[in-house]
Amino acid sequence: MGRAFEFRKERKFKRWSQMSKVFTRLGKEIVMAVKAGGPDPSNNTKLRTIIQNAKGASMPKHTIEAAIKRASNKDEKNYEEILYEGYGPYGVAVIIETSTDNINRTVANIRSYFTKSGGALGTSGSVSFMFTKKAVFRFAQKDMDIEELELELIDHGLEEIDENEGEIFAYTEFEDFGKMQKALEDRHIEVINADFQWFPSTTVDLTEEHEEEINKMIERLEEDDDVNQVFTNVS
Repeated sequence: MGRAFEFRKERKFKRWSQMSKVFTRLGKEIVMAVKAGGPDPSNNTKLRTIIQNAKGASMPKHTIEAAIKRASNKDEKNYEEILYEGYGPYGVAVIIETSTDNINRTVANIRSYFTKSGGALGTSGSVSFMFTKKAVFRFAQKDMDIEELELELIDHGLEEIDENEGEIFAYTEFEDFGKMQKALEDRHIEVINADFQWFPSTTVDLTEEHEEEINKMIERLEEDDDVNQVFTNVS
């Protein structure tokens, strides 16, 4: 009984910790979007997308509004988006997306995670050439015909479309993000999440033991407040 309770408590803590991490990242994105394009989502496409993502992540409305208001303050610190690349153990290529208000702190932390894991932080372009950056849109399928929708969206940059557990995932080239976003808005399709992801052109196979080591490194990276997303070429 006691062990089961501790397990539930630990699982709940992890869930809240993950949610807190997502909210922190979204808050930073709101700040950057507002400072770059203003606080009105109707005139700021990037902010409109982030608000959609925040709602999809169950971020409370008052928290979103507070972040926009805070970002409008000239004294509010801004963040820089920086991409880090390197090799983890066993030659695994790693890409880390960050947003930070202190580059020295972030690069020192990222380097230490690589070093402690037996890897090495690389220079810009050292592994990103092995990946393709794509836009991914996620929305509820509802009563949509996926084949008909695919035909409609091909002219708007659609490369691939998948359905999984009642949700649709639409993939486009990085450059076609705006075209696809407008196409979905014009069709009154409510997007749950829209972001960019890095897909490896080739992958590496690891033993279960080696994959566990890589996962530990990824966990360390993802626990850092400055890290947004981590991508690897593990199959």
